[in-house]
Amino acid sequence: MKVEVKSKKGLRTILSVIVDKKSIQTKMEEKLGELQKEVALKGFRPGKVPPTVIKSQFGKSIYGEVVDKILRETSSKAIDEKKLKVAGQPKIDLKQFGEGKDLNYELQIDCLPSIALKSFDKFKATNFKVKIEDKIIEEKLKEIVNQNKQFEDKNENEKAINGDQVIFDYSASVDGNKFEGSEGKGVQLELGKDLFLKGFDQQLVGVKKGEQKTLDAVLPANHPKKELANKKTKFECKILNVKKPKASKIDDKFAKLMGAKDIKDLKSLIEKQISSQYLQALNSITKKEILDQIEKNHQVDLPQNLIDQEILTMTQNLKPEEKEKNKSNNEKLAKSRIKLGLLLNEYGEKNNLKVSDDEVRAEIQKQIKGMPGQEKMVLEYYQKNPSASQSLKGSLYEEKIIELIKSKINLSSKEINSKEAEKIISEFNKPNLNISDKSKTASSAKTKSKTKKISKK
Repeated sequence: MKVEVKSKKGLRTILSVIVDKKSIQTKMEEKLGELQKEVALKGFRPGKVPPTVIKSQFGKSIYGEVVDKILRETSSKAIDEKKLKVAGQPKIDLKQFGEGKDLNYELQIDCLPSIALKSFDKFKATNFKVKIEDKIIEEKLKEIVNQNKQFEDKNENEKAINGDQVIFDYSASVDGNKFEGSEGKGVQLELGKDLFLKGFDQQLVGVKKGEQKTLDAVLPANHPKKELANKKTKFECKILNVKKPKASKIDDKFAKLMGAKDIKDLKSLIEKQISSQYLQALNSITKKEILDQIEKNHQVDLPQNLIDQEILTMTQNLKPEEKEKNKSNNEKLAKSRIKLGLLLNEYGEKNNLKVSDDEVRAEIQKQIKGMPGQEKMVLEYYQKNPSASQSLKGSLYEEKIIELIKSKINLSSKEINSKEAEKIISEFNKPNLNISDKSKTASSAKTKSKTKKISKK
C-alpha cells in the first residue's frame, strides 16, 4: 500500500491511497478458498467446487466484497500512518478499480484541530451552598405527615365526611353486564381527593359501616378497553369500614416509620433533600460560568462536518420552517457546543481522566435507588440501550473534567438562603438567556469516542 498526502487545506486533508493488484489478487484467492469450503453446486461434491467455477458464477460480488474489506482496512491504516485525528466519517473517492488493476482511491478527511489549552488559574466562579430555613423544613415535614396519614375507626353510627377513609368492596356493571376488572375488594379511598373516578368520592359522603350503596360513575376516556371508554357504570358497594384521620405526632416514632433514626435525623434528611434540589440548578450556573470563560479564552478551528452533524442532532425533531427560522442561532449554538466539547476533551486527555465501567455501573445503581418501585424498569432500560450507557459514561467523563477544573480555578464559596437561591435560579432560567442551551456541550466523551470509532473504519 502506498499513501501520499495529496492536499492539505485548513482542517481538511486528502490522502491518495494505492493498493497494488497483487495484494488484491491474494485477497481474492483467500476469499475463494473460504468459499470453496461452503459453496454447494450441482454436479460437485461439497467442498470440491473448483475456485475457477466459483469465480465464474460469483466473481463480481466476490470482488466487490473483497474491495469493500480492503477499503475499510487500508483507509484505517492510512490514517494511522499519517497520524491523523479524524473528525467524523472520511469520504472515499474511487479513482481506479477492477480485476487485474491497482486499486486507487482518495480519502477526504476532516481532522480535529490542534488545541493549545490556556491556564485556568485566572478563571473565577462561585460555588453555592444553600442554608435551608427551619420554617421550610417544618413545612415539608407537615407535608410528609399529611401524605402519610394514619386513620382510626369511627363509631359504627358515624357518617363519612370529607377527609375520612372509606373501605369498601364493589361490583360494577355497564348496561347490566359485568366486565373485566368490574369487581374490587377492600378498596380504600380518602374522601375529597377524587382519586378513583370523577365524582365517585362525593357519593360516599354520608355512608356508614355495613351499609350498601349504589353509585353511578363514568369510566375514563383512556380506559384500556376502548369499548368501555366513557361508559356510564353502576357500582354496587358494600361499606366495610369508615375511618377518620388520626392526629399524627411528629416524633421519633413517626421518623422511624419514614426510615430515619429519629426526628432530628428526619429533619436532617429533609434539609439535605431540599438543598440537593437547589444545588442541582446552582451547579449548572457554576458550570456555565466556567464554560463561558473557557470558550471566550480559546480560539479553535472547527471541522465543518462536526458542526453539520451537531445541527442535525439538535434540529432532528423540528419542522422545516422552525429550522429555517432559527438557522443562524442553531449554527452558533452548534459551534459553541463543538468547541467546548473539544476543549474539555483535550483537558481530560491531558490529565489522563477516564471513566471505568465500574463507575458507570455505580451511577446506574444510584439512579435505581433513587427511583423506588421502578428499579427493574431502569435496569432494563440500560441493558437494552447500550447507547444510554455510553451517553451516561460521557456525562460522567465531563463531570470529572469540570470538577478538576474547579480545583484549579479561583472558586469562591457563597452561602445563600432558599429565597436567594430561587432568585438566582429564576434569573438563570429566563428565556432570553437560553441557559438550557448554553450550559450544554457536545459531550466531550461523545466527541472522543466518535473520533476513535471513525478512525478505525
